Amino acid sequence: MEFLTGYTNRVYSGLRIVTGLMFACHGLQKVFGILSVHPQPELFSQLWIGGVIELVAGTLVAIGFKTRYAAFLSSGTMAVAYIQFHWKFQFGSQFFPVINHGELALLYSVLFLYIACYGSGDCAVETKQN
Repeated sequence: MEFLTGYTNRVYSGLRIVTGLMFACHGLQKVFGILSVHPQPELFSQLWIGGVIELVAGTLVAIGFKTRYAAFLSSGTMAVAYIQFHWKFQFGSQFFPVINHGELALLYSVLFLYIACYGSGDCAVETKQN
């Protein structure tokens, strides 16, 4: 699998861009009610503010600008979403993400933490920060 080593930076950039765009789409759903079957949350509610964070931070991560800050904020936002809306400090079967439907929030939280640690990488408005 050595042949894949040369593609590491490009693949990471693709991961960052796709992750940021998907996250921003969740923000579009909450802030503007676009592409959603759920009702738009009340203005300035916790869910709406989370949508603003998703939209803005997701866009920043996708374009690679202030990536570490945006990804760190996104990671924390998704950790709160997982704990507050999915896990709810319940034990037993509700502890598991596959049961409490928190897989995506938990995955986003960990993925954004990785992006915050790694930086913007290639194909970004800013250059990688070490």
